[in-house]
Amino acid sequence: MEQDEVNELRNRVACAAVLERAEYAIDLKESTRRAVKYRRGDEIVIVIHGGKGWFDPLSDAKGDVFSLMTHLHGVGFIEAKMLVARLVGYEPRQPVWNRPARDRAADLGIAERWGARRKPWPGSMTWRYLRDERHLPEAMIRAAIRHDLLREGPGGSMWAAHRHSEGLVTGWEERGPEWRGFSSGGAKVLFRFGPRDALRLCVTEAAIDAISLAALESMRRDSLYVSTGGGWAPATAAAIRRLAAHKGLLLVAATDNNAQGDTYADRLEAIAAETGCGFERLRPQEDDWNAELKARATKEEKEGRKKDGGKTDLPHARRPRQG
Repeated sequence: MEQDEVNELRNRVACAAVLERAEYAIDLKESTRRAVKYRRGDEIVIVIHGGKGWFDPLSDAKGDVFSLMTHLHGVGFIEAKMLVARLVGYEPRQPVWNRPARDRAADLGIAERWGARRKPWPGSMTWRYLRDERHLPEAMIRAAIRHDLLREGPGGSMWAAHRHSEGLVTGWEERGPEWRGFSSGGAKVLFRFGPRDALRLCVTEAAIDAISLAALESMRRDSLYVSTGGGWAPATAAAIRRLAAHKGLLLVAATDNNAQGDTYADRLEAIAAETGCGFERLRPQEDDWNAELKARATKEEKEGRKKDGGKTDLPHARRPRQG
């Protein structure tokens, strides 16, 4: 097959078509227009470059539609080309986005967009979302605001800043009642909550998990709580390596209690071995640290009700009459 025929196939067959035929489904909540996440059980593939490229966030695998076919089916390049050719004309389902696309030409730069947003304040929609739905203590919310880590996003959502080592905002995690994603045009590095010179580095997968773990540990003074934003960008790995190189540092893999969290923990352990720092795996009992925080809050609320009035968990239970 001539190179121009290969290029034509590459242009006519989207990576989404290969994934859909392999029974992967779109995870809309964790997708953006620039990076659409597909799942099949614990397997994940992110489609990028307008459907022409892909990468596996749990490994180093990436490439075009031919390498995707090879990756999924374990075939050689020649057979992969034949399988791709069979998908010419196949139209995969497209994501249905919950919000309209922005006029990208009118977009401000990352720093300007961040600076144009208000910080959350007591009673604001973002404040209530973090306190009431995510169960973050108000003291933790105030601390994050004081260190300029949070902004009010649209529709009561939260923006949590990612910064590089010099403190410049590179992008932000977006979380809300109806939306989750990462800033359009932004770059994942690290969300950082805590003292920069800390010798205990706790790596989580989401900013809300980082703040939740800080709350569960009563904001240890020796700890910096960071989030990778659910990805493993080269800039993220480089930032973790720089921090891990500090003498006496303990690298804590505080990732989720699932297969993806274990994969990230393995990568962190490899960085610890490479840099010579200490390593520890800290695993929540629930799926993630925010779920752990919610479970603790629910337990404490129930125990508080029992202490206050001797009430049971049954709302209509009656005390026996006194004879």
